[in-house]
Amino acid sequence: MDIEFKISKKPVNYKKAIRLLEKRVNAVKNGGRELVWFLEHHTTYTAGIRSKNEEVLDKSINIIKTKRGGKITLHNPGQQIVYFVINLNRRKRDIRNLVKQIENTIIKFLKLYKIDSYADKKDIGIWVKKKKIAAIGIRVSRWVAYHGFSINIKNNLKDYEKIIPCGLNNKKVTSLKNEKKVPSQVKKNLKRIFYQQLLKI
Repeated sequence: MDIEFKISKKPVNYKKAIRLLEKRVNAVKNGGRELVWFLEHHTTYTAGIRSKNEEVLDKSINIIKTKRGGKITLHNPGQQIVYFVINLNRRKRDIRNLVKQIENTIIKFLKLYKIDSYADKKDIGIWVKKKKIAAIGIRVSRWVAYHGFSINIKNNLKDYEKIIPCGLNNKKVTSLKNEKKVPSQVKKNLKRIFYQQLLKI
C-alpha cells in the first residue's frame, strides 16, 4: 500500500490539522497518496454533525464545529489521535468494515498493555469496564474516508467534565494511565497494528 505515515511530535493546532486533512482528501480523490497521521492537539472541544447544545455543560468553553460524524468530544495533550485519508475506491466500499478494522486496531493495541476492551454497536467507540477509552469519528466523500479516531493515553480526564462526551451523560471515560498501565512506545505499536488492519479494508 502506498500510504504516507506521518508523525507529529508536538501538539498540532486543530483547525490547521483539519485544513491539511481536507486538502489531502481532495488530492486523494484525484489519485493522490493516502495518509495516516499520528498527532496530539492542544485542549480543544469539537462538535460533530449530531451534536446538541445541551451537551455543553460549561458554556464558557469554545466549541469548534466539524464535518465528522458523532457528537461533542474532547482532544487534549496526552490523547493519541490518528487521522487518516483512505481511498475506499481502491478497496472494499464498505464503511462497516472500515469501522470494524478501526475497532480491531484499538482493541489489539490495548491488549498489548493487558487491557481488555470491547466495541459497542449502540455507542460507537471502544470501552473498558463500561468506561470509554477511545472515540471514532469518520466522514466519507466520494468513497474517500477521513477524520479518524483517538485513544486516551495519559490525558487530563477532568477536561471531560465540561461536556457530555459523545452524548453519553450516564457513562464515564478512562485512559491507559487511569487503568494503571504505563504507556510506552504508543505510536510505534499503534502504527504497526493499524497497518495490519488496513490490509483487511
